[in-house]
Amino acid sequence: MIFDRVKPLDAILATAEKKSLHRSLGAFQLTMLGIGAIIGTGIFVLTAEAAQKAGPGMMLSFVIAGFVCAVAALCYSELASMVPVSGSAYTYTYAVMGEMLAWMVGWALVLEYAVAAGAVSVGWSGYFVGLLDSVLGIKIPLALTAGPSAGGIINLPAMLIALLVTALLVIGTTESARVNAVLVLIKVAALTLFVALAGPGGQVGKFGAFAPLGFAGISAAAASIFFAYVGFDAVSTAAEETQNPQRNMPIGLIGSLAICTVFYMLVAGGVIGTVGAQPLLTPEGMGIAPGSAELTAACNAIGNNAVVCSKEALAWTMREIGWEKIGDLIGLAAGLALPSVILMMMYGQTRIFFVMSRDGLLPEKLSTVHPKFKTPHIITIITGVFVAMFAAFFPVGALADISNSGTLFAFAMVSIAVMVLRPTDPSRVRPFRTPAVNIVAPISILGCLYLFFSLSGYTLLLFVGWAALGLVVYYAYSRKASHVGRGHIEVHEDDPDAPPTSVPPIN
Repeated sequence: MIFDRVKPLDAILATAEKKSLHRSLGAFQLTMLGIGAIIGTGIFVLTAEAAQKAGPGMMLSFVIAGFVCAVAALCYSELASMVPVSGSAYTYTYAVMGEMLAWMVGWALVLEYAVAAGAVSVGWSGYFVGLLDSVLGIKIPLALTAGPSAGGIINLPAMLIALLVTALLVIGTTESARVNAVLVLIKVAALTLFVALAGPGGQVGKFGAFAPLGFAGISAAAASIFFAYVGFDAVSTAAEETQNPQRNMPIGLIGSLAICTVFYMLVAGGVIGTVGAQPLLTPEGMGIAPGSAELTAACNAIGNNAVVCSKEALAWTMREIGWEKIGDLIGLAAGLALPSVILMMMYGQTRIFFVMSRDGLLPEKLSTVHPKFKTPHIITIITGVFVAMFAAFFPVGALADISNSGTLFAFAMVSIAVMVLRPTDPSRVRPFRTPAVNIVAPISILGCLYLFFSLSGYTLLLFVGWAALGLVVYYAYSRKASHVGRGHIEVHEDDPDAPPTSVPPIN
């Protein structure tokens, strides 16, 4: 049965109180965490990915992707303020639609967070290698800066940055948030400088042939550039470590998304207005896969004289319009700041696994909290190793698209959950209510489905395969080990010292 084993919200809150994380984050830190997760490879690198598919029409692609995220954020805010515990979409689905669908959401979030962290690590590597070449004249061999599909052997810089961020996350949440805030300020300053210099030099003529591939190209670009917005929902995974979450969670979610959307539109306009953005086409009329051997060959043929060929799109743009030193500064800023995105993605992944372990769906040893650092160190280290492997051997565009498939699935499930919970639990206090929920939530669901099916067929097949593997793991281990299935459901009691209430096992 699909909708069996629903874990009551009161039981979820009681479990969180018994085995919780330290609450140390305020509204400003949450907003910074959101900006840190959102502004990253999507805008610093994948601007080129959108240009390949949509040309100047990528401006509209940003609008489409941003709109879908905005309506999803409104749904997230209601649930995050109601259920201020770690787990994000996984926890909300467990409370509304049952254990199996919750497991599938948690399994899909591995694609969103862990794979996304790998993608950002690869994006950081491109800036780091470009900066070494431009400033110091140090050329690292392709064999050590790209995975096998891009003509190399291993992306060593990407792997190392993933492991470094893992170590930082093990040390502690507060320390990670402080480092993140500094990195966010560097990142915002770099984008502000880019807009200030690129904006005034823009030419209207560069926006000609707005959609060379038609709306199909714009849709495909929106599905890819959606990755540029992914991250705001990672704020919700920090609910259990947030002070006054009923107030601060909606501020962090919606505030970070709004700030980033403004930056994205300005930056995209600056790129198009200065160097243009025409797609690089294959004979079939579609964009060449980023990081592929075909793209490498095409870029070599035209002498890398196209933004679509650049692994450091914004720094390359600055150099092209005569601001070579500024380009180097932006490359340096990206090199310093992109790790904040890796940090937030890995943070979100470890907190999802933490809660799934606490529920018994993963081995409970994984939810062990370090006695000194107060962080789930075991699952953090395991996640870090897998992220490092993704970063070492896969190209950024492929990782981004795979990540988007898991994200869109999770967003749709949250939107369904907020609609279902309104009539089934109408008396529960909702510090933030999604406005016009019967309109906003369906729009969010349809928008997610639209972008999901705009992804490549290869990406969709990978998602189906990943989902099938998830079902095998669930029925082979998780369903049997589940606390809810074994009747270990914790609820609030009049006596706060009373032991958890047990109910008969659910078959």
